[in-house]
Amino acid sequence: MVNTNHGKANYLAQSNALLRKNLAYQRRNKCQNCCLFVTPVLVLIILVVLQTYIEQQVRQNIDKQPPPILNPPELPVELQIATSDCNADSSEQFQTPDSLHVSYKNSSSCRATFLATGTNQSFGLDLVKYMFPTLSDEDSPDLLARLILGSYDVGIERQSYTDSNFYLQSNCDDNSSSLSNSEWTCMQGLTLWQNSSSKMNDEIFKSKTAWNSRGERTEFFTGAFDFLNSDTSNFNVTLWYDDNPFTSPTCILRLANMVSNAYLQYSQGNGTIILIDFIKNMPNHNYLTMPNIVALMSTLFFIWIVVWLFPVILQALVYEKQHNLRMMMKMHGLGDGAYWTISYGYFTIVSYIYMLCFVAFGSLLGLGFFTMNDYIIQFVFYFIYVNLQVSMAFLAATLFSNVKTASVVGYLLVFVTGLIGNFLFKALLEAPSFPEKWVIVLELFPGFALYRGLYELQMYAYEGSVVSSRGMQWQDLDNPSNGMKEVIIIMFVEWLVSLVFAYFVDRLSFSRFCFKKPSTLQRITSRLPSETQKADVIHEREIVEQLKLASTAGYAIVCDDIRKVYPTRDGNPPKVAVKGMSLALPQTGCFGMLGPNGAGKTSFISMMIGLTKPTSGTALINGLDIETHMHEIYSTMGVCPQHDLLWETLTGREHLLFYGRLKNLSGAALTEAVEESLKNLNLFYGGVADKQAGKYSGGMKRRLSVAISLIGDPQVVFMDEPSTGLDPASRNNLWNVVKRAKQDRAIILTTHSMEEAEALCDRLGIFVDGSLQCIADAKELKARYGGSFVLTITTTAEHDSDVEAIVNSLTPNAQKIYHLSGTQKFEVPKHEVRIADVFEAVEIAKNRFPVHAWGLADTTLEDVFIKVAREAQPFARLS
Repeated sequence: MVNTNHGKANYLAQSNALLRKNLAYQRRNKCQNCCLFVTPVLVLIILVVLQTYIEQQVRQNIDKQPPPILNPPELPVELQIATSDCNADSSEQFQTPDSLHVSYKNSSSCRATFLATGTNQSFGLDLVKYMFPTLSDEDSPDLLARLILGSYDVGIERQSYTDSNFYLQSNCDDNSSSLSNSEWTCMQGLTLWQNSSSKMNDEIFKSKTAWNSRGERTEFFTGAFDFLNSDTSNFNVTLWYDDNPFTSPTCILRLANMVSNAYLQYSQGNGTIILIDFIKNMPNHNYLTMPNIVALMSTLFFIWIVVWLFPVILQALVYEKQHNLRMMMKMHGLGDGAYWTISYGYFTIVSYIYMLCFVAFGSLLGLGFFTMNDYIIQFVFYFIYVNLQVSMAFLAATLFSNVKTASVVGYLLVFVTGLIGNFLFKALLEAPSFPEKWVIVLELFPGFALYRGLYELQMYAYEGSVVSSRGMQWQDLDNPSNGMKEVIIIMFVEWLVSLVFAYFVDRLSFSRFCFKKPSTLQRITSRLPSETQKADVIHEREIVEQLKLASTAGYAIVCDDIRKVYPTRDGNPPKVAVKGMSLALPQTGCFGMLGPNGAGKTSFISMMIGLTKPTSGTALINGLDIETHMHEIYSTMGVCPQHDLLWETLTGREHLLFYGRLKNLSGAALTEAVEESLKNLNLFYGGVADKQAGKYSGGMKRRLSVAISLIGDPQVVFMDEPSTGLDPASRNNLWNVVKRAKQDRAIILTTHSMEEAEALCDRLGIFVDGSLQCIADAKELKARYGGSFVLTITTTAEHDSDVEAIVNSLTPNAQKIYHLSGTQKFEVPKHEVRIADVFEAVEIAKNRFPVHAWGLADTTLEDVFIKVAREAQPFARLS
């Protein structure tokens, strides 16, 4: 290992390290990046291909285009009379369709039937008398203009009728003979009064469901009139007509003319009339219109393309959070300023490049959405929205802790935003009655603001392609009907607000001061009673008290009655994980923490490395308080967590380069430190160093985590079970690395391997149920808690009593701890027997009965651990 301390990395060094890591990470995700940038290109190509195909189809039909109409013909203003009007009989009372007489013998028996209603019945009945004019004997030049003309509905077969054109009168008699030789035939007009508009509505509906004798659906009524509250001084009428594909505008015009003339003649006399000779269409070039599919469909597709970046950024941020990589970087010295500057700037630049490719490729394809609108407006619009989207992604990342959940929500938001915007928000924008203030309220949602901006660009491009050959320009922003200006303002304000809010929420999420002390925890005793503590634990506490009064110089770690209590949850009582631990460790050496699962070792380390806040007490690392100076401590600390916190797509070398830069290594010193770390941990040869960490075995990941914790010469290192999953050769190699590293730094190591503890640790502390039971080196612990030999003798079962007699002859204080099928184990106090006496006793036994095997062993550290753990359990339960 290169053990040269380069001091704390400054802001630029941290930013450089994170930026290089991000670039390396992106190189490893080439496929995802290619898919990301290719998606908008494919969408644009599909739209252009579709537009080209439609234009080709239109051009192929140009020859089939009808010739231009230079002088449109004159069209008579006439009614469209349903053929089933023939079903009406001569009675003045309306009969239901089922009871009407059917006759097809003579078209002259047909009648054009109308319905009428109103609140003033007497007025209405007087008015309908003037509905159909009576033909005069005078030969008037405007005769046809005075008549109500009509023809059969063109949607009904007319082969059964000899005549097809009619003029309506009250009665068809000899007075109508002046037109008998023309193409117009007299038809009687009949108006039937209904008591209410609802009654009239029901009768019309019933008539549409009737069938004639030939099995054809019938249509009884040519039109209907609702005079509402009309009287002699007020004329207000609603026209009812049959809206079908064959209805001509002339029919509606003639209905209006009928009722208007009736009112004029009723109020002003028979001489007052509105004449309508004919109507005429405008001249028509019959140009063939080519629909602009790109302009019409761009808003929906483009909003999906732009918002597509949101779940991508969200996934990357939540990935670091879920795998605790953000906290791992923080523990190795990465500050919040550098993290936010590089991460925010990195995602923003990637988004800019994405949008630049989108606009550039769309422009190269010649899409009017891009080429017709001012590029500066587009730049400002996309610039503000990209920043808003990135800041919203940072804010949303604080709400998720799982990448899959964040991905589902992110992509669902993409599609839902596009669909709701296109099918609901667009309709509200185009609805004249929808209040503008509510449109602005909806635009507060960033997706709708984006949709409104794209919609405005689309409409200007579409209108420009049809009318003015120009899209949106800067002066168009002042147009009151243009919503682009308000959208830009809304997004700019939301960008600033969401960015500040996201930064402070992120700081709270990773701030150690966001953990509050529950008031119920203060009633719990902070430490074990002194009579239950061992002398060495009491001595360690006294050392800490002395250091508090003097100076902690010469000590890397000083824990002052540090304590961790997890609050009540799900009805369970508070859990005391660490019970007032005091510890003083010198600047060099390795301190090992032993203890069963759940004893509190990991909770203790979590407090020391800043993952959780102590409930009470504190600790000093290199003289700095973990309560107030954790950021400074991180620059001098290395951590090997219990679970490997690695980027799956980064190589082992890239991991070490990144964390080395965070420890202010650079140039040749960085390269040398990385190379030596890889060699020492057996990760250098065979291409392992340049292999992605996601393809490492569990043991290789563990060795890489140890190498990361030691890179850059940290003064204090925490290793939580570093040899888990290692084979014997790799474990021995790891031990050699730790032995060299502890010569000039303090290491706290937790392990379940007694062999590892004896090989690496200068002092050991046995941790049981949150409290420290003893502190000493391995030899002293074995001497204190294992002051006996273990004598094992195996013989036949009938000689068990003889074996017991021989052992009792050596010392009456021997205790039998194992007995099975002739094999017995005894604990023999060391101070009461000599090893020579044991050998002599066994030789005597061999002469008296067969001894198949025997052995004498000293107490192991494992025996000590088991004994201390068993003794501590009663006190742990009492506490």
